[in-house]
Amino acid sequence: MNKSVNSNQKTADFIIIGGGIAGAAAGYELSKIGKVIILEKENLPGYHSTSRSSAIFQKSYHHGDPLLNILVCASEDFLMNPPDDFTSYPLLSPRPLMYIVPNGKRSKLEALQKDLIKINIDSHYIDHAEVKKLLPILDQNYQDNVLLEQDAADIDVNALHQGYLNHIKAHDGEIITNAEVMDLKRLRNQWHLKTKVGEFIAPIVVNAAGAWVDEVARHANITPINIEPLRRTVIMVTLPKTLCPDHWPLVMDIDKGYYFKPDSGKILMTPGDSHLSPPLDAQPEEIDIAYGAHYLENATTLTVDKINHSWAGLRNYVKDGYPVVGFDPEQDGFFWLAGQGGFGIKTAPAMGRISAALIKDGKLPQDILGLGLTEDQISINRLKPKVPAYKTTS
Repeated sequence: MNKSVNSNQKTADFIIIGGGIAGAAAGYELSKIGKVIILEKENLPGYHSTSRSSAIFQKSYHHGDPLLNILVCASEDFLMNPPDDFTSYPLLSPRPLMYIVPNGKRSKLEALQKDLIKINIDSHYIDHAEVKKLLPILDQNYQDNVLLEQDAADIDVNALHQGYLNHIKAHDGEIITNAEVMDLKRLRNQWHLKTKVGEFIAPIVVNAAGAWVDEVARHANITPINIEPLRRTVIMVTLPKTLCPDHWPLVMDIDKGYYFKPDSGKILMTPGDSHLSPPLDAQPEEIDIAYGAHYLENATTLTVDKINHSWAGLRNYVKDGYPVVGFDPEQDGFFWLAGQGGFGIKTAPAMGRISAALIKDGKLPQDILGLGLTEDQISINRLKPKVPAYKTTS
């Protein structure tokens, strides 16, 4: 067991920078093989992207992208059947997914359905009667073109995130907040991290800092991966008391890119905006709030008289839109876990297992390999050529 070197310096087997869903999932898996310390720069883990997620489980994410489908499918069993001591609440609550386009644009739905067939996702068109039953507020201009996917769900993000963090703490780990990393140095095969609340030492550092991963890399004198934080806006709309939306579906317009769904008796809506942003505490802009209200009024019979609440979050991507996972070639023991865009929640179980497996054994879990994922698809090799073999703890 690792012990503190002094009252202001702690050691661990793994130090994870970032307490959002990515860092928490990796920490959950790594805590099974060693001591984990998570360093979170805010006063609450998951303050940024994790707590601002739309909380959707969707195997057809990003128009049925095959690689992302693998990561979601590899996470499904954990989300449906978490360990008995993980949470007291279901992590998934079924909610059908309704794809819509305006009348006259059915070809876009047909193209989507072909992509879904390629990854074995069942979908079917529904008629006006079923549309009215599922979503009575849908505007007539959209009722001729509705494609339904049954296997979507809401995710209880808080239960998932807290389950990970509680497990880490129960296994001798620590979650340290207000611990922004100011400096990282590699000395005698150990990483030395200076923060506002003390110093920390570990042989392996996991960079799961979301929009700040490049800043962390610069502190360690490591070339950044050119992360692109993209701001997305969400609004919550109060409904007339006569409407009961709890069982309505999730609705996605594949023409404009917006989507909406019921949430606590209101409607959660995003205009699907993606604005390049520096890493910061993202705030919504009035124009994007207005677009959200406009799209919702256009697609439904609702009149948006009141926006109950609005916020924005950052979705963090690299150029090809896929995750970056693996040891950096420039410094031993520096592990990237980044670029999980808008799919970090729904793929967290798989990404946590992948990270722990690469750190421990230097290869992907066998069942995930069996789904068709290859290491080079998510490796940092594609961003930094001539990367040597992964460093391992064994």
